[in-house]
Amino acid sequence: MLHQLAASSSPNPLVPNWTEVIVGGIAFFIVFFALWKVLMPRIMKTLEDRTEAIEGGIQKAEEAQIEANRLREQFQAQLAEARHDAARQREQAIEEGARIIAEKRSEAQEEASRIIAAAHAQIDADRQQAFASLRTEVGTLAVQLASKIVGESLDDEARQSRVVDRFLTDLDASQNAASGARTSS
Repeated sequence: MLHQLAASSSPNPLVPNWTEVIVGGIAFFIVFFALWKVLMPRIMKTLEDRTEAIEGGIQKAEEAQIEANRLREQFQAQLAEARHDAARQREQAIEEGARIIAEKRSEAQEEASRIIAAAHAQIDADRQQAFASLRTEVGTLAVQLASKIVGESLDDEARQSRVVDRFLTDLDASQNAASGARTSS
């Protein structure tokens, strides 16, 4: 019995105490109202600010991406233009080099031809001079030889000239005959 008495005097833990429920409900509504009026607008304002910042950041990032793409395309166009210009300048340089080489080659050919012509002219002049010198010496020797053979002096220049001319004509004739015999064999 004592146990029953003690059990009946203690409140049932499953049945709430109505004063606590009412006081708890009023406190809940006061806190809820305070949160709703004071804290909730601040939270909403902060969330809206963050949303705007994020959306603004996304929009700025998209604008920056668009600008970066535009600049990249512009840079690629400039790079293609620069490559085209470089290729054109390289072609011009090659053509200019070929033209300069051809021009210098032509100048060298002309200079070589001029030097060869001058050398031929000098050789012809030297040959003529040597031939005249040789003719004079051969004539002098022929006159001395003829004087010794004939036994009289051939001091007369006209006579010397005729003797020398005749001797050289005979010498040329014998050379021509000898070279003609060589070419026919």
